[in-house]
Amino acid sequence: MTETYTLHEDPRSGNCYKIRLTAALLGLPLETLQYDIMKGETRTPDFLANINRNGRIPVLQIGEGPGARFLPESNAACWYLASGSALIPADRFAQADMLRWMFFEQYNHEPNVATLRFWLHFVGEANLSIQQSGQIMAKRVAGCEALRLMDEHLSRGDWMAGDGVTLADIALFAYTHVAEEGGFGLEDYPYLCRWLDRVQALPGFVPMD
Repeated sequence: MTETYTLHEDPRSGNCYKIRLTAALLGLPLETLQYDIMKGETRTPDFLANINRNGRIPVLQIGEGPGARFLPESNAACWYLASGSALIPADRFAQADMLRWMFFEQYNHEPNVATLRFWLHFVGEANLSIQQSGQIMAKRVAGCEALRLMDEHLSRGDWMAGDGVTLADIALFAYTHVAEEGGFGLEDYPYLCRWLDRVQALPGFVPMD
């Protein structure tokens, strides 16, 4: 029996978009259930009891009914969908290198680029706490450094890992292509911009909502 997939998401989230983009590039049907994180819809007793006790999205639901399984964490969900496909390279080193960039995305890129996008584009700088406002400059510097490292890496090849598009590209594309919403100037990174164009030209590509 073919598995069914449902994505519990906020469509404004790059982490959720990673999963939608992975499914689209693989031609996998994906239903969506949408939540507004600004209204606390992932913190309700029902969500915490039945979807994710951590109160966060995205969550990939595999199957339906009592036998459904729920997989939080965007990169884990992308890996599940892409298992056995060309989005995960067969070569051992290329696969490890792909994972390296996916870890980089979660540790160096997302906490800075995505966080500033959320704070400045959705919350609004005037509404930030004193603690958040005090972190803006440090996150700006760290985010620029992450983008610089990507640009330097892409000056030597078309893709982040291996010889073709992989989950590393999907994971990093999600928040990079909307980085300007967090105040980052992408025109400073020419190789990165060409890579963004390559990703958007892939067969099956879907834009972020």
